[in-house]
Amino acid sequence: MQLTLAEIVQFTGSSTAVGDQLISEWSIDTRTLRPGALYIPIRGEHHDGHSFLQDAAERGAAAALVDEREWPEAPGMRLIRVADTLIALQQLARRARAKLRFPMIGITGSAGKTSTKEAIAVLIGATRNEGNLNNHIGLPLSLVRMEETARAGVLEMGMNHAGEIRFLCDIARPDIGVVTNAGTAHIENFASIEGVALAKRELIEELGFKGTAVLNYDDSRVRAFGVVHAGRTITYGIGEGAGVRAENVELTAFGAVFQIQKVPFEIHLPGLHGVSNVTAGVAVGCSLGIPVEQMAEAARTLRSGKMRGERLTHNGITILNDCYNSNPEAARAMLDTLAAIPGGRKIAVLGEMLELGAWSEQLHREAGAHAAALGIDVVIAICGDARHLADAAKQGGAEALFFDEPGAAGDALRALARSGDAVLCKGSRGTRVEIALERFMAD
Repeated sequence: MQLTLAEIVQFTGSSTAVGDQLISEWSIDTRTLRPGALYIPIRGEHHDGHSFLQDAAERGAAAALVDEREWPEAPGMRLIRVADTLIALQQLARRARAKLRFPMIGITGSAGKTSTKEAIAVLIGATRNEGNLNNHIGLPLSLVRMEETARAGVLEMGMNHAGEIRFLCDIARPDIGVVTNAGTAHIENFASIEGVALAKRELIEELGFKGTAVLNYDDSRVRAFGVVHAGRTITYGIGEGAGVRAENVELTAFGAVFQIQKVPFEIHLPGLHGVSNVTAGVAVGCSLGIPVEQMAEAARTLRSGKMRGERLTHNGITILNDCYNSNPEAARAMLDTLAAIPGGRKIAVLGEMLELGAWSEQLHREAGAHAAALGIDVVIAICGDARHLADAAKQGGAEALFFDEPGAAGDALRALARSGDAVLCKGSRGTRVEIALERFMAD
């Protein structure tokens, strides 16, 4: 998106006179700021972006929004005074959205949002928000960064409280809403899973009758969202009854093969959840009139992101690196994927799953019991309530170990794993399970 400084002043309600220089780069982080960008300092829990104004100027920022309650000096850079820099960013995003004439796709769910977003973007040739910039800061930033010439836009929408997705929809105004699932992620802020589902449903409620709802038919809670939507609804999934269905699914050493509307697909993504994510992308593409054959060809290029189910090998050992984050539904899906790998022993390195509140012990025990029921040979649990996961896995017949920190878990994995084994590494971001993997793979 390109805006002049004068437009930025107008859209943010500032009274600063700054001229008509064109801005096409937008940054909230001076470490990645490009010359000519508008720097938008955000006040966070631990840092205030205003502290880095001088750094932004030295890195070539053309201008910066600043809190009008302060007037910091930043030689060589225009300063635009606003009441609140975050609100100003959100105002800019609303104006940017009004200038974007292509279909906007919003996606939410308890698990698989980022992977499904990437699948949709590749299959339909859309621009999307980077990584998981999916909150009240990241989504507006993603919107102002979108090119007006794009075919479509895909925006991931995260939440951990009711009302947050509704707020994001007010900014993004999606034409298509995709819901992958409704589970126990962030359940500590809700009374029940039904409460989580209602928060996810806000995306569908905000579409309006002209919007299209794309719903995962395999999730009964999500499937029910169709009753609140007056517009077009498309369901997708693997099970019988889905409108856009993946059939004849076969998991392979590299990913999966299957068919959608009799068109063969071959993907390099792990597990049945990878198939589901791609099927969601096909459903979105069908709603836009894109041929399934074209999407099947694009699907062959999909690869797992870093620490998001990427497949590695080390000394003859297959590794599923899914360390970026975890919740009970995602952990279950990756355990299923691990169990399906042919060959030697299966070892699961599982970090604590955070933000589960009063449900935490029960959900960790269920994960451990599921691992044992699948025949996982060894479970290595890391941090906090993951001790309950280890206990349940041991009760189910698996060998189970618990460590308070990931480094020691990595040492244990080095001692246990041997050529021919398959290892899954997964945990919530706060448990840093990748440290265990790095320790294991160190020479």
